[in-house]
Amino acid sequence: MDETILRMNGIVKVFAGVRALSGVQFELKRGEIHALIGENGAGKSTLMKILLGLYSADAGEIMLRGEKVHFKSPAEALKSGISMIHQEISLVPEMDVSENIWLGREKLFKSCGLLNKKKRVDETRKLLESLDIHIDPTKKINELSVANMQLVELARAVSYHSDIIIMDEPTSALTNKEILLLYRIVRKLAKEGTAIIFISHKLEEIYEICQRVTILRDGTFVATENSEDLPMDRLISMIVGRKQNRVFEKANYSTDEVILEVKDLCKEGVFEHINFEVHKGEVLGFSGLMGAGRTEIMEAIFGITRPGSGEILFKGNKIENKNPADAVANKIGMVTEDRLRTGSIYTLSVMQNTTIVAMKELANKLSLYSHKKEQDFFEKSATDFEVKYSSSNELIGQLSGGNQQKVIFARWLSTQPEVLILDEPTRGIDVGSKAEIYRLISKLAQQGMAILLVSSEMPELLALSDRIHVVREGRIVYSCDHQDATQEELISYAFGVQND
Repeated sequence: MDETILRMNGIVKVFAGVRALSGVQFELKRGEIHALIGENGAGKSTLMKILLGLYSADAGEIMLRGEKVHFKSPAEALKSGISMIHQEISLVPEMDVSENIWLGREKLFKSCGLLNKKKRVDETRKLLESLDIHIDPTKKINELSVANMQLVELARAVSYHSDIIIMDEPTSALTNKEILLLYRIVRKLAKEGTAIIFISHKLEEIYEICQRVTILRDGTFVATENSEDLPMDRLISMIVGRKQNRVFEKANYSTDEVILEVKDLCKEGVFEHINFEVHKGEVLGFSGLMGAGRTEIMEAIFGITRPGSGEILFKGNKIENKNPADAVANKIGMVTEDRLRTGSIYTLSVMQNTTIVAMKELANKLSLYSHKKEQDFFEKSATDFEVKYSSSNELIGQLSGGNQQKVIFARWLSTQPEVLILDEPTRGIDVGSKAEIYRLISKLAQQGMAILLVSSEMPELLALSDRIHVVREGRIVYSCDHQDATQEELISYAFGVQND
């Protein structure tokens, strides 16, 4: 069981001039359960997408069973014995369990051109029983719990008899009982010679089930270690790194005046018992891993989604944001996490992206649209935010990421909010533009704006926040003041491993 089945050497991937991976290496042996870990943005997903053929590496090589390979699609990887269980469910809701497991392989159950559904159901039942999964093969996927959907995903991956199975956060939706079942299945597969790449943010389960650990940080390879030889505190240090330099020093402008208060906000299965307040001039940071619930909390406050229960108070008065228009009317703005899908409107110009939420203010005395007012407004905003553009009619997609983000800031600030939600405001932008965004955030706080800052970048949170809340599995699990915050402490709580 000591044979190496997979080697990835010197893997490099560059997106729009930004290095996502810099010479990363990874080795996998037959029959081992190997953890791949790191913070959000460390490069784990990019590395696996290159292995599966979703991305093409810019440099480096992949050796599978001693032969060099380059897959052009996940289908090619699957034919070569590599399958993946994604964190996001990818089953067809209207189909039953047996149909989903054998989707695309119906010929296995055909005779004389006719599909033998009973044979397919019987084969599915046999597969599930071999894994000790008790799910009716004839049940529709949309009738299953999320946890059972995840187990069906697992069964489907196993049905391919793959030599390598990649598991991306496989226990995120499972109960303790189901987690123990998954552990048994994984150990059984490994014993039979299947190699498992186990991606998880739960450090305790890495020690529970994985023999080796590979750590990535900022797109670089840090180390591969035997888990039994790697103390938890050292592992956390390797994940975080020792760089404690603060990328920007912000003065504290927070006052005693509470602008926004959230009381016992809950949304079933997403987040629960969320309580916090943010003061005038304060930057309140939210740390946590991807999928922890930070974005969902902010979307509920802004009216993109509706919470199940709880209260939101603005300056002591209860408000209800049924939609983003209500939030804007209640003096709340939001720069969303995904600039591509929910931020920039790529079919509109730079000017239109800037002015789209301020059209009422840009009307003339007859309530008619005024092009001159819009042009004047845009030029002032572009100057204030130092947006670099060639023409006001230029499509926003032609701007750099940093300039696009400045336009989005200008858009929301045109509504004159008193609370501004910033969800990953510097994701995908260069260092120089980041520094400009940091200065802007500090300036807004100085002017008295209350800011909710969600960021996966620890130095950013530590530099900008007056206080920090850590969100894990839909709950605020830790809170601290700026001066007491450390990367190690925040990441320990985010991973669910509190320091004593």
